[in-house]
Amino acid sequence: MGDQYVTTTGIRTPKKALTAAFVRTVTEAGKHFDGNGLFLKVKANGAKQWVQRITIRSKRTEMGLGSADLVSLSEAREAALQNLKLARAGGDPLRAKRESQAVLTFKEAAHKVHELQKPSWSNPKHAAQFISTLETYAFPALGNYKMSEITTADVLAALTPIWLTKQETARRVRQRIGVVMKWGIAQGWRQDNPAQNIDQALPKQTKAVKHRKALPYSDVATCIEVVKASGAGRTTKLALEFLILTAARSGEAREAVWDEISFGDPSPANSANPANQAEWVIPAQRMKMKREHRVPLCARAVEILREAKDLSDGGDLVFAGTKQSKPLSDMTLSKLVKELGFDVDIHGFRTSFRTWVQEKTDTSREVAEAALAHGIKDASEAAYARSDLFEKRRALMDDWGSYLAGNKL
Repeated sequence: MGDQYVTTTGIRTPKKALTAAFVRTVTEAGKHFDGNGLFLKVKANGAKQWVQRITIRSKRTEMGLGSADLVSLSEAREAALQNLKLARAGGDPLRAKRESQAVLTFKEAAHKVHELQKPSWSNPKHAAQFISTLETYAFPALGNYKMSEITTADVLAALTPIWLTKQETARRVRQRIGVVMKWGIAQGWRQDNPAQNIDQALPKQTKAVKHRKALPYSDVATCIEVVKASGAGRTTKLALEFLILTAARSGEAREAVWDEISFGDPSPANSANPANQAEWVIPAQRMKMKREHRVPLCARAVEILREAKDLSDGGDLVFAGTKQSKPLSDMTLSKLVKELGFDVDIHGFRTSFRTWVQEKTDTSREVAEAALAHGIKDASEAAYARSDLFEKRRALMDDWGSYLAGNKL
């Protein structure tokens, strides 16, 4: 080696520092020193490793800085310098290294968060979607990075390809990345959440409106008659007609239970119109807006409920499916109308109702929206709108039932 390098077991400042070429070509076993305690350890089998001899809290030790095949000379020098600064400031580079190695990758952290939160999710489908969307859209870009290493640019790389083409999915992926990052912050692995505050870096999404297929309101009565004449099960036919008469969402009608139904006042004073007090009260937890919704029931809706009661197996469900204690499936209703030749989505019957209200009645927008259990978007307006306009809605639903029965308005 001559005067160019000193190979020794002692710490020293070399007369001339190592070079990248020397690191690449050296084969002589031993310790080849650089500076700040850094040396290249060459083993008899030719393997090369960076090591730093350093004093940490008055104790002299050696710490590995990685293989020379993976860590360049400049990277090893920078690591050695930072370790020396930390040690001189009273810190512990070895402990910092162990903590760094303990940081999970995004993929590992995501699975950990999924397992921790899964018991709190009431919907198994939601729990499965949480991890599956991350596996599909986030893991390819972020999965192998340590949680402490992920940047906003990395999150952008995951979201950009789907931000405009799969808008709703992209928003959910972003939210789920954020959940994993918040857990990482709680672990002390980072201070920021790179999934937040990136709106300006993403293109503006256009609000896509998905229109459900609906029948003209003039064809709804015909659809009901065709369904009645079909070979479908009686419960299925009753459920579909009840859904249409009440303008309810599919899940609200299919999952209705008898405790939600009130048949009204059976006294003689009401015998001329036994349905004039009947109502269906859907609890908040089953409503989209998470608010209790009262539905006035017209005469035909009450008849349907009495027929359903006769068919009941004694369970809680008004419209039980073929499996015990399970409601009819949305697919059962959808398949029925499509097989009978009506190209319509079940949710589209609400559109038919809303169009009928707009075109054939003088009903106010507030009453029509209340009948559909739509929320008031304007916060100020919502604060003052305390009434559910129930009596006005009762008259409206009676008119709807009359129209579908053939007594056109």
